[in-house]
Amino acid sequence: MALGYPNTGRLRLCFLSYRHLTRLARAVLDEYAQRAEIEVIDQAYEAALAVAREREASGAVDAFVSAGANASYLRSTVKSPVATIKVGGYDILLALLKARERSNRVGIVMHRRIIPELDAIKGLLRTEVEQGCYETPDEAVACVKGMAERGFPVIIGSSVVVEATERLGMEGILAYSVAGVRQGLDDALEMARIARLENARYSQLNGVLRNVQDAVLAVDPADRVTAVNPAMEALLGFPPNAILGRVAAEVAPELSLRGVLGSGEAEKGSVLTFRRRDWIANRIPIREHGQVTGAMITVYDARAISEADVSLRSQTRRRSNRTTRYTLDDIRGDSPAIEQARATARRFAASDLTVLISGDSGTGKELFAQAIHNLGPRAGRPFVAINCSAFPESLLESELFGHEEGAFTGARKGGKVGLFEAAHTGTLFLDEIGDMPLALQTRLLRVLQEREIVRLGSVVPVPVDLRVIAATHQPLEELVPQRAFRADLLYRLNTLRLRLPPLCDRVEDVPVLAEGFVAACLERTGLRLAPSVVVGPLKSRLASYRWPGNVRELENICERLTMLVLQFGTVEDIPAGILRHDCPELFLEPPAQDRPTGRDRHGAAGGDGNDAREVIENALSRNHGNRADAARQLGISRATLWRRMRQLGLGASTDGDDAARD
Repeated sequence: MALGYPNTGRLRLCFLSYRHLTRLARAVLDEYAQRAEIEVIDQAYEAALAVAREREASGAVDAFVSAGANASYLRSTVKSPVATIKVGGYDILLALLKARERSNRVGIVMHRRIIPELDAIKGLLRTEVEQGCYETPDEAVACVKGMAERGFPVIIGSSVVVEATERLGMEGILAYSVAGVRQGLDDALEMARIARLENARYSQLNGVLRNVQDAVLAVDPADRVTAVNPAMEALLGFPPNAILGRVAAEVAPELSLRGVLGSGEAEKGSVLTFRRRDWIANRIPIREHGQVTGAMITVYDARAISEADVSLRSQTRRRSNRTTRYTLDDIRGDSPAIEQARATARRFAASDLTVLISGDSGTGKELFAQAIHNLGPRAGRPFVAINCSAFPESLLESELFGHEEGAFTGARKGGKVGLFEAAHTGTLFLDEIGDMPLALQTRLLRVLQEREIVRLGSVVPVPVDLRVIAATHQPLEELVPQRAFRADLLYRLNTLRLRLPPLCDRVEDVPVLAEGFVAACLERTGLRLAPSVVVGPLKSRLASYRWPGNVRELENICERLTMLVLQFGTVEDIPAGILRHDCPELFLEPPAQDRPTGRDRHGAAGGDGNDAREVIENALSRNHGNRADAARQLGISRATLWRRMRQLGLGASTDGDDAARD
């Protein structure tokens, strides 16, 4: 059954769907009678496609309107724009309230998706809800049958779902609303308007071509040149108007448009070699009232496109602060351990292989990642970093891979570029890779293997050219047997391995690092004081501490010391009690020059025995006497804590067995 309107030059829409949705749509069609001609047809899938192709061939439509699987099917096969009637969260809620009046067991079957948010409100509705999704009508019917067998008498869904429930003698409730139909019609009108504008642009082609810098040539249905701009004439080496009326394939076989004229399909991004240079060609059919009346080819210099791409990505990176600040020169210290790490990073930077950086928290993993990027062939290109432990799984997937518009509830209008695409031609730094969910590990492995990604809500792969640097503080090899990390991903990431030393293995670097941090703090505060004046009196204490928080912890201590110097003038003027209270880490060990000989670096307290006693007692008090927790907070082992307590007479003898085990 079809309802048509006479052609008066207004926008022309064709509404294709099952009868339940078309019945709902008719309630609002009169509102659009003055804005467009709307033809309503109760057809779906193959039958709808046949109608759509006939309307396109006769030039009787500007845009189609449909919903669910039917809209997806049409969009993948017809040339004209297809607007989709969508189901919103409010629509589902209204349908659930209606369904609850009939049963407290309700099924929901939607096209290609389930709605996670429903789990949060099922308790409020006091209704048992089961969700299902489908791709094809057969899958929809199977899903409905399964719910019926499991005792769900009411099903909410699309038209195909409601029809399936009726055939089974069940009750079906349409998920769509009048508001959703209005929005779909509004979208279709906008699409149709844009399509009309595009056709109008083609009719003005000759006037525009003269001012286009890129090389452009247009032909009629017989492939004869009807328009050519100066840039194309210069490329071909012909004088003005010398090729008008000639067959394009005879002028230059590379520029032939016969394929586009025959298929009516655009061919974008093809590469051709002409006069010993590479060019990018876009071949586009020209339509008037739906009919192919010609075609045009636009040729771009591949080198210019590459340069523009780099410039655009560079500007985008600056706007989004995707820049790098650190080089190997910013990594301070002369200890053998850090020198070896720098030398390894320098060797790795020369290649384009994946790097896995391992090291304790605070050892500078991102600093080394930026340094490798800045020293390698991708320097100056995007450097995009993400902490894999900072996002929930669903959000992390969207951040990494991006999404298409409408891919999920709340998806950004127009879609979103993921970090893999944002890092194209540059480097993607995956920090805390050990915390990445297993499902995303599988997708990451495919990206590393195939060098292409697929956005959420899309099926089109997008090639990416990037280097991956990953970092972790976790022992990934131990996570593999626990099934917390994929073995094949570990082997793929572990192409080049850079292990960063903890600060306790580079004690000689502590004063140098401390002076650098203090200098930065002094500069921020505007205090004119040499960093050595702050660090010098405490150098032995700084070198005695084990720094479980590594460089990050050292930086925090330096900021505290600078604050105290701002308050009291010099380190010597800081009251001993305040210094011990604000910087207890410096009193866990005797100064290096005061340590008794013949003992390890965690030996008994020397001249500062009272200080050490106070620090240990405070740690035990804060942890309610739990020595394991106190030792962890002090950055020492339980055996070391037990030994110090015994030397200070703090009653460690009862813990002898535990100390022996440590």
